[in-house]
Amino acid sequence: MLELPDNEYAPFYKPYILAASKSDKGIVENLQDSLVRFFEILSELSEEKQLFAYAENKWTIKELVQHMIDTERVMSYRALRISRNDKIALAGFDENDYVSNANANQIPFVELLKEFSLVRKSTIAMFKGFTDEMLLRKGIASETEISVRALGYILTGHVLHHLRIIEERYL
Repeated sequence: MLELPDNEYAPFYKPYILAASKSDKGIVENLQDSLVRFFEILSELSEEKQLFAYAENKWTIKELVQHMIDTERVMSYRALRISRNDKIALAGFDENDYVSNANANQIPFVELLKEFSLVRKSTIAMFKGFTDEMLLRKGIASETEISVRALGYILTGHVLHHLRIIEERYL
């Protein structure tokens, strides 16, 4: 099991890091495996399930997928900037604002699934190009120091976290 030093990410991300580091696989393999898992769980959902929210003020599965897409883009962008030694602090984002300002429930589910796949495959291609030195680079995002390597594991752990919630509370 991989253990990243705590100084590579904010404590908030620890559950994602732990979820992704349960295997001895590297970042790219974990990103690929979590994409496969994503489709195993989500590819055959009925329209009723796609629009289901398990409680009031909770996201539908479509909104949850949109959240995963948005987070993938934000975190990948952070990884790109930091890997290139960009020293400008990167702002945080409010996931609830992003979801409430998206149109996820009106988008065909197959399109959301395709979009996530494309974004994840782009992330995988980017991480394949990172050197060991780039992976260890750190920058500031959401007012906290974070490494490119941690972002790679967070991307996997974030998806695994939400897939677990979908299995436990939605299906």
